[in-house]
Amino acid sequence: MKILVVNAGSSSLKYQLFDMDTNAVLAKGLCERIGIDGRYKYTAAGKDEIKGDYTMKTHADAIKLLTMNLTDKDHGVISSMSEIDAVGHRVLTAGDIYSDSVYVTDEVKQVIKDCIPIGPLHNPANLMGIEACAEVIKGVPQVAVFDTGFHGTMPKKAFMYAIPYRYYEEYKVRKYGFHGTSHRYVSGKALEMLGNPDAKVITCHLGNGSSIAAVKGGKCVDTTMGLTPLEGLPMGTRSGNLDPAVLSFIAEHEGKSTTEIVNMLNKESGVLGISGVSSDFRDVETAADEGNERAQLALDMFVYSVKKFIGSYAAAMGGVDAIVFTAGIGENNCKMREDILDGLEFLGIDLDKEKNLKTRTQADVSKPESKTKVLVIPTNEELVIAMDTMEIVKNLK
Repeated sequence: MKILVVNAGSSSLKYQLFDMDTNAVLAKGLCERIGIDGRYKYTAAGKDEIKGDYTMKTHADAIKLLTMNLTDKDHGVISSMSEIDAVGHRVLTAGDIYSDSVYVTDEVKQVIKDCIPIGPLHNPANLMGIEACAEVIKGVPQVAVFDTGFHGTMPKKAFMYAIPYRYYEEYKVRKYGFHGTSHRYVSGKALEMLGNPDAKVITCHLGNGSSIAAVKGGKCVDTTMGLTPLEGLPMGTRSGNLDPAVLSFIAEHEGKSTTEIVNMLNKESGVLGISGVSSDFRDVETAADEGNERAQLALDMFVYSVKKFIGSYAAAMGGVDAIVFTAGIGENNCKMREDILDGLEFLGIDLDKEKNLKTRTQADVSKPESKTKVLVIPTNEELVIAMDTMEIVKNLK
């Protein structure tokens, strides 16, 4: 079975084609600057990358380019799109209507549309990706895999906000959490590595967007992101947790609307806002190494915040068996991992610093005698989407 996985952004479309007999990626690509000047990259297994400019006015144009690349006589990997059995879409959220992945119907599309207020940046783009595939790859089953889905097991005491209850009843204002496919994948791998299906695991998805989840026996019991991806850790451009009164304080002093302030918290804050250098942690680390105090402060704040959440989630679960690092920073920044774990020895963590410095692939980087394991596990969200899609399509037959 061949599954196409699509992740549509507002002006971009990423995709991977999987052969589910082996879970191998046959080809992958990126269409970006859709509606602007249009650029693309495409790589097939065992072949050179091709890239260039291509006018894409809509996401449907991007899907047409995708089909051209996949079926190209020189660079393609299939003879026709009829070889694709299904399309799996990464969709930000369906609120509390769907936790599990679902076959896309008109009803499902309406739910995604109804949840645009929760995910104003992502849900419209995800819906465009679904509609574009329906237009270009006619008749192929489509599946929606929700970024919030894995967090649907959180108990009410973890996902509710302490505001008047009617806001939950009328508008479903609550914590939903995000990066669910990543937390699901790496926590599952962690349980395999530990050989314990009941283990208590804290998964740290650290990148430009970052979140942490507390996972007990394979089920999420808490996570850092909230109603939107703005809550939790300070990130590349997002503020993370702060006193809500900050919004009214800034509004009164600068005459800004709530929309303008939330935009500032999403796009101008976090590591960028503190450092004044960049939203890219690599640039900020370079500046810090050169003596930039604000850059160092931004990094210190990030490390401190991750450290606090690890401690609080260990308390929430009554202990922890493993700390997992994944995503761009979690997988590749060995110094950041060491800084985060420094001072957490009371949790039974004994990091093998030499091994940690050399590790950027799946590995246990703690010492053999460490009571709490430290695991580096590269995430694979696309494979999770492909596997869910395959299972749902099989059940349709």
